[in-house]
Amino acid sequence: MNELIITEKPSAAQKLAEALAKGKIETKRSNGVSYYVIHHGDKIISIVPAVGHLFTVAEKKKSFKYPVFDLEWQPVYKSNKNAGYAKKYADTITEVARGAKSFVVACDYDIEGEVIGLNAIRFLCTQKDAKRMKFSTLTKPDLIEAYDNMSKTLDWGQAKAGEVRHFLDWMYGINLSRALTLAIRKMKAYRTLSSGRVQGPALKILADKEKEIKKFVAKKYWQLELHGTVKKSNIEAWHAEDKFWDEKKATAALSKAKGHEGVLKDIKATKAKSDPPTPFDLTTLQTEAYSLLGLAPARTLEVAQDLYSNGFISYPRTSSQQLSDKLGFRKILEGLKQQEKYAALSKLLLAKKSLIPNNGKKTDPAHPAIYPTGIAPEGLQSQNARLYDLIVKRFFATFGDPAYRETVTASLDVNTEPFIAKGTRTVEKGWHVLYEPYVKLKDEELPEMKVGDKITVKSIDKLEKETQPPKRYTEASIIKELESKNLGTKSTRAQIIVNLLDRQYIIGPSLQVTELGMKTVETLEKYIPEIVDEELTRSFEDDMDNIREKSLSPEQVLDKAKTEITKLLTHFKQNEDKIGQALAESFMETERIKSYIGKCQACKDGELHVIKSRKNGSRFIACNKYPDCKTTFSIPAMGEIKKTDTVCEICSHPIIEIKKSRGSRKVCINPMCKSKLPEGTEERKEEKEMLNNIVEQECPKCKEGILVVRKSVYGHFLGCSKFPKCRYIQPIKADVLKEDFKKKS
Repeated sequence: MNELIITEKPSAAQKLAEALAKGKIETKRSNGVSYYVIHHGDKIISIVPAVGHLFTVAEKKKSFKYPVFDLEWQPVYKSNKNAGYAKKYADTITEVARGAKSFVVACDYDIEGEVIGLNAIRFLCTQKDAKRMKFSTLTKPDLIEAYDNMSKTLDWGQAKAGEVRHFLDWMYGINLSRALTLAIRKMKAYRTLSSGRVQGPALKILADKEKEIKKFVAKKYWQLELHGTVKKSNIEAWHAEDKFWDEKKATAALSKAKGHEGVLKDIKATKAKSDPPTPFDLTTLQTEAYSLLGLAPARTLEVAQDLYSNGFISYPRTSSQQLSDKLGFRKILEGLKQQEKYAALSKLLLAKKSLIPNNGKKTDPAHPAIYPTGIAPEGLQSQNARLYDLIVKRFFATFGDPAYRETVTASLDVNTEPFIAKGTRTVEKGWHVLYEPYVKLKDEELPEMKVGDKITVKSIDKLEKETQPPKRYTEASIIKELESKNLGTKSTRAQIIVNLLDRQYIIGPSLQVTELGMKTVETLEKYIPEIVDEELTRSFEDDMDNIREKSLSPEQVLDKAKTEITKLLTHFKQNEDKIGQALAESFMETERIKSYIGKCQACKDGELHVIKSRKNGSRFIACNKYPDCKTTFSIPAMGEIKKTDTVCEICSHPIIEIKKSRGSRKVCINPMCKSKLPEGTEERKEEKEMLNNIVEQECPKCKEGILVVRKSVYGHFLGCSKFPKCRYIQPIKADVLKEDFKKKS
């Protein structure tokens, strides 16, 4: 019997073939796509990959009107001009399906994987159902077990919930984005705006935090810090009042204590237990990777997915913080023991009588928490290696013993003024040993002392401080907040933040809401608050859970969505001009702030801004007083341009920072700045003659043009006169002399 197995990605297809093959694996190619044919018992199995979603939700008849609800699934290559590669995979699945009698979906076992498999089965294989493999790692034992115990049907609850999610997200995202974009374009501001079912509430959460920060009024307070010695050892203490809100009270306490000796009145030690950490779910992995490794949540998911696809870790898109002993902890540790880096810690855990992880409360019906498979990775690049190490160490730590920290509190008396000195140290490392270097705790010990000991006071300082505003969200903390509010999914939350950054609603890394973002939220709250209402979004998340549990039908949820969207967009159209005007004003102000570089030194009255040409997309710096002031400066075509709030000490022009993937560089925007023209050198004289076209040299690359002096923000360089046909360039060095050139005739 011929059987077709569909996987989500090519790497999964290869690993599945290697796991199930009873003998030789035959690699075939069709439409430029590799797939595998194997023998397994009396079956001939073809294993064909997809490349993620081969179909996407789209409107049946294209328009730019709203609201639109007439939707269907379409091949992704028809809707996205950059997805032409998907057609090859779709055609290959269709071709192989013609000879198959049995069909199996082996895509990732989650909502997205279920939808990918469902669409491939019904649209490419023309089948109504298929068998379903369920696995959490791409290791051979897990894949064999998943094949031997596959279910007879798709997970229809998950499939229908996934379909509804796609239709809901499209209906909300496209309709709301079109409404916003059309409103602002009516005001001659040609800008694409977006909102969505989760994006709107997420932006409101960030905007509310911004309002909280702006409303914050700093309050002064004072603290008294004591520096002294006890038995020749240094000691630091703080007045027991901690924060004095009245400076006079702080001054009085300082006057009373100053010049006096202290005495130790009491000393106490308390021991605190620290349980091992829970296993990683995706959100915890993203927050920990952001804090410890500096990886953005979206990048963490990308790297984790790569580690999973190569068989090194389990499926990362999980909400679970629990590991079952059915996973075979000792077998995993035996695998990790073979890696020199983890051998010692693996042996330490294998010596334990029992291995019981400190499981958390969160569960996931489809997958366990994230764990290493024990397969040794080879040639991992920097970020992949660092994230893999974090996952392995976290896995180790969950089996560790509790750690204990001891805090010693010493109460000092300085002429009846009370001071407190504290020191904390780790007395039993426990799981800390297994999680190093990711345990960020410092030991601060007090010197040995006993009640009655005298303290020599060297100084007491009165420190003036201010209360600090609330901290902005980071990419990691907002994802955690969205999860706590049940907004979005574990797989989509990171991308929502990326979308907000791309639309310039927020800027990072500390997520500050821009003027455009604030005005967008304020405008939507005023005219159509439902768009940013988290309660409505959360209710749809609950609805999709009910679809999965088969207590609600997809039709009920979609009908509810159509009613809500129609209602809010009807109200939107009634206020379209007001909304457009408000958004256009905020957009222009955001663009002005973002593009501002500094003051114009030519006219002394204008501002220099980064300008992007509408004709060819090129960019340059120009004065906003054009045409009265025609000052312009060229800048590189690639790289992020950022203002620095500093000016050149030599020519007073603004200094900009040019950030590229290989690093950043700060330069003066003036190409004629003397800092870029070394005076009094032979090459400077030669440069002047070349600049004035007195001498010339043949281009060594094309042999057609001549080398001429060109100017850039980085300084002068030699380039071919046939640019852009010939892109040869070379720096002007000290050994480039006049004799290398010929005089123009």
